[in-house]
Amino acid sequence: MSNLFISASVLAAVCAVSNPDSAQTPADLTGHWEGRIAFGGQSLRVVFRVDDTGQTVMDSPDQGARGIPVQGPTVEGGVVRFLVPAIGGRFEGTRSEDGKTLTGVLSQGGVTLPLVLAHSAATVEVVSRPQTPKPPFPYRSEDVTIDNPAAPGVRLGATLTLPAGEGPFPAAVLITGTGPQDRDETILDHKPFAVWADALTRRGIAVLRYDDRGVAGSTGDFAAATGVDFASDAKAAFDWLKTRPEVDPARIGMIGHSEGGVFAPIAVQQGADPAWMVMLAGPAASGAEIIQEQQRRFTTAAGAAPEVVEEGNRLQRRFMAAVVANADDGEAVRREVTAIALENGATPDAAARTGAQMSNAWYRGYIAHDPAESLRTLRIPLLAVYGEKDLQVPASQNAPLMRQYRPDADVVVLPGLNHLFQPATTGLMTEYGQIETTLDPSVISTVVDWVVKTTAR
Repeated sequence: MSNLFISASVLAAVCAVSNPDSAQTPADLTGHWEGRIAFGGQSLRVVFRVDDTGQTVMDSPDQGARGIPVQGPTVEGGVVRFLVPAIGGRFEGTRSEDGKTLTGVLSQGGVTLPLVLAHSAATVEVVSRPQTPKPPFPYRSEDVTIDNPAAPGVRLGATLTLPAGEGPFPAAVLITGTGPQDRDETILDHKPFAVWADALTRRGIAVLRYDDRGVAGSTGDFAAATGVDFASDAKAAFDWLKTRPEVDPARIGMIGHSEGGVFAPIAVQQGADPAWMVMLAGPAASGAEIIQEQQRRFTTAAGAAPEVVEEGNRLQRRFMAAVVANADDGEAVRREVTAIALENGATPDAAARTGAQMSNAWYRGYIAHDPAESLRTLRIPLLAVYGEKDLQVPASQNAPLMRQYRPDADVVVLPGLNHLFQPATTGLMTEYGQIETTLDPSVISTVVDWVVKTTAR
């Protein structure tokens, strides 16, 4: 959900990681690595922060982007690599003899730029995130693990917060959206799921939130998973929550953000039986329609000329049609998408990369999926909330469809809010890190009040 030097789709493919060299471990790279890239007439700072456990995040301070999850560092054959799945980017470079610089290239979306990273003291300013909950809390918090019986080897690291008192309490399972997300749905130092858990638990609702498979405290292969797999993780979390004596199994619901709003109804089709559901910027249009509209709105908001917007959208429609027509055949998608990209002037390497990304099993499933059936078959109270300035799941595209598919649902469009439900100016992703507010008070009150009312005895 971040963008670095070119606008990247929120639906970026996840890259594989090479095995590290035993001679040079990630611990040797602990610290801050900072440099600058020249792009579009700008000089932009790039920072990789490696802590003493090897956990790494990336910052683009001049774009207000901070805390983007990184896979790595890894070292192989003397080459240091940082992979950034959320933006489809990677850095590869060699280390100087004194160990103080990494000289290499930063690549994203077919663009490769030279980048020299220097080891430095902490130079990235600490951003303010005043809503992030801080102890002491007036409720209990417990870290737990949850096995997914439908996916051997997948164990979800999770946190359960329980209101004060004996219960049994109504409860919610929080489900993250696209991309590798931790249990707090951390993005650019914002922790919206921690804020949601705090707000709900203070009002008497137990909350379970979990790391995506293969992320942080969870096992499994994120890159190999499809939307159906992620839905099965949500079902496993839901089923586990029903076993807790502090929780009323008849009053458990699901709250999904973005693509999490797709996973939740699929989990119901898999057998989960929530008593209610909240969709935060949940798609009602198909994945192909969402991506086409994203492209149009992002390029328009970025100031592109109308003819450029339309040309880009024409190309996007061709890509989406190729994916939908061959949704069950990854190789066919790769061939057709690569050919379309070459025909439209992409370099062979960039065309091949685009073909590989769009042939990914998760991507094909997302693009071909139409939520209409799963939404129509829901027979539970539903709240669907959208931000009026959301460019990723646009309210004007999805709210009318939601009302059509679920006439009995509560559908709310909140003015001035973006995809993360922050108060926004343009809605572009470049604003996400610049805005101090994690969740606008209007969305918190809308959702929490609805859940409390819906779960009241």
